[in-house]
Amino acid sequence: MKAVTWRGVNDIGVEDVPEPTILNGHDAIVEVGLSATCGSDLHLVGGYIPAMRAGDVLGHEFMGTIVETGPDVTRHQVGDRVVVVSFTSCGQCWYCRQGLFSLCDNGNPNPGITEALWGQAIGGCYGYSHAMGGWAGSHARYIRVPYADQGAFPVPEGVSDERALFASDAAPTGWTGADLAGVQPGDTVAVWGAGGVGQMAARAAMLMGAEQVVVVDRFENRLEQVRTHIGAETLDYEEVDVPAELRERTGGRGPDVCIEAVGMEAHSPGPAHVYDQVKQQLRLQTDRPTAVREAIYACRKGGSVFTLGVFGGVVDKFPLGAVMNKGLTLRGAQQHGHRYIPEILERMSRDEVRTEHLATHVMSLDDGAKGYRMFKEKEDGCVRAVFRP
Repeated sequence: MKAVTWRGVNDIGVEDVPEPTILNGHDAIVEVGLSATCGSDLHLVGGYIPAMRAGDVLGHEFMGTIVETGPDVTRHQVGDRVVVVSFTSCGQCWYCRQGLFSLCDNGNPNPGITEALWGQAIGGCYGYSHAMGGWAGSHARYIRVPYADQGAFPVPEGVSDERALFASDAAPTGWTGADLAGVQPGDTVAVWGAGGVGQMAARAAMLMGAEQVVVVDRFENRLEQVRTHIGAETLDYEEVDVPAELRERTGGRGPDVCIEAVGMEAHSPGPAHVYDQVKQQLRLQTDRPTAVREAIYACRKGGSVFTLGVFGGVVDKFPLGAVMNKGLTLRGAQQHGHRYIPEILERMSRDEVRTEHLATHVMSLDDGAKGYRMFKEKEDGCVRAVFRP
C-alpha cells in the first residue's frame, strides 16, 4: 500500500509499504478515511526529534473505519466509524488509571530512548519516531491500532469525517492544556500559537468559562480563523508588544493562564530568535523556547503557564527566576486524549466545537511531499494539509 514516509531530514516521499496485520488480541486494523499533518510533525521533518529511520510512515491524527479486529477487542466491530487518539495507551497501568494516558507504562515498546532523554519513558505515539514506540503512522491506507478498546472512539452520527478528524489530536491536546492549566470561570487566558492546537486550546478555555481569551500569532489567515470560528480575540506579535498589550487588557495584571502551543521551533521578530536559532542549529540547545519565555513574563503573579507545544530536550536562557519569584505554576503534558475525546465528540455533535476550517488543503497520499511543503512553508494559507487515502 502507498504511504507518506520520512526519507531523511527535509525529505518526505511516497512509497509502497506492507499492509498491517493483527499482531495482538487487542489490535484492530483501521482503514484510514482522513489523516492530518500536525505542527509537531515538522519537528520530525526537520530532524529535531531523534530516532527516525528512513521509510518510517508519518502521521498521528486520523479517523477511519474498522476493517478487522483481534479476538480480545470487545467494544468495536468491523464497520465502526472511529476516531483514534494519537497516543497508544493500555488503559490498565497505574498512569492510565490516574487518567494520565500519555504517560502509559505499556504504550511504548522502546522505552530505553525516552528513559535516557527524560529520565522515564512515556507512552507511544503513532508515526512519531522510534523514541515514541516506532508505531507506523496514519498517512497510509491502513493502520494497526493497538489497545483498540482504549484508543478508538465511535464517531456520532451527524459528525462529519472532517470534523471528527481533529478529535484525534488537535482538540484533545487543546483540552489537555486548558484543563491541566486550571482554567476557571472568569479567567483571562492567553494562548501562543494559532494553529490547530492553539485554536482548540482557546475554544476549550472558552467552554470552561474563561471570560477573555486572546490568541497570539503572526499569520493573518490563522488569526482570522480564530476570530471567525473560535470567537476569541487575537494579537499579532509582529505588530504589538504582547506582554504590554495583555497587561493593558487585564487592568495591569496579565493573564491568569498562559498556554504555549508553539513548541521547539518558535519564532519571534527580535534578536532572541536569531540567538535561539543559531544555538539550535549548532545543537547547543535542542529547542527554541521563545514563546515559553514570553508567556512566563506575560503571566500575572501567581498565575499558571502551560507548555503544550512539543519540546524534545534542553533550552537556554530559561527564566526560572521569573517562575519562582512570581509564584507561577508551570506545567506541561502530551495529550491525555482518552479523558477528553468522548466530551469533545459530544460537543462536536452539538456544534459547540467546529474544526472543519482547519483542513484548508485536502489531497491524496500521492501529494504527500507537496502537502508537507505547503504546510511547512504556509503556502496558499495552509493551516493543515489533510490526506485522503
